[in-house]
Amino acid sequence: MFLNANYITTPLDPEIPKWPLFGSHWPMTTIIVVYLAFVLKSGRKFMENREPYHLKNVISVYNIFQVIYNSVFFGCCAYYLYIKPIYDRSCIISLTYDHPDKNIERLLFYAYFMNKLIDLLDTVFFVLRKSYKQITPLHLYHHVLMSYVVYWILRSYGFGGQYLTIGFLNSGVHAVMYFYYFISAQYPELKGSIWWKKYITKLQIGQFILLLIQPIYVLLLKPGCKVPYFLHFLQILVGISMITMFSKFYYTAYVKPRPQKLIKQE
Repeated sequence: MFLNANYITTPLDPEIPKWPLFGSHWPMTTIIVVYLAFVLKSGRKFMENREPYHLKNVISVYNIFQVIYNSVFFGCCAYYLYIKPIYDRSCIISLTYDHPDKNIERLLFYAYFMNKLIDLLDTVFFVLRKSYKQITPLHLYHHVLMSYVVYWILRSYGFGGQYLTIGFLNSGVHAVMYFYYFISAQYPELKGSIWWKKYITKLQIGQFILLLIQPIYVLLLKPGCKVPYFLHFLQILVGISMITMFSKFYYTAYVKPRPQKLIKQE
């Protein structure tokens, strides 16, 4: 039930090394190192004596792409979880290698992983626009966790299993989030009047509450479930950390009283 240390070098699924970036961990590790170096150091140095880039059209295309990508992925997950269920939702384990839908499962999980890489462009755009205040510890933690940690989970455990629910919920929230980004970028005059903005953060908190409940439910009520304990404990740890950080952000952004000076200036 615990994750065998050998899985780190020998994937459970023999097909995994055939997928791009999964043959060796070095390309993915290099991507994350370059990303952090650019965001925290070299990118800011590059922009030091430059005016912010005007990326409205690029970002609009990116946001619409993300809405479509996440919506399609969300729909596919919903189909295989509820319409044509291929899992026992109370104990979601990877499909066997001879299952007729195994390749679909692999494709779904790989598509989710690739989207987490595409998400890194958010921060690159912040740097090129000199929007450094948006590059918060929560932002970096979230992006690195959802790309690099997901990579190692898939590489060591295999495509499929309980983490499908993470992709399902996360893609639904991201579809809404990127739609908001698109509207606020296209119509900046509406940005302050979009009433449902704060509910996006509530959705994010809600998804992590559900993802925290899932492993606890399986551990307590489904002791025979063959999802490794390590993955349960990791999901619990990530859930707690995300709920804490997003709740703090929500309080600071929407609950904590603003200084009177700022209110008068408005």
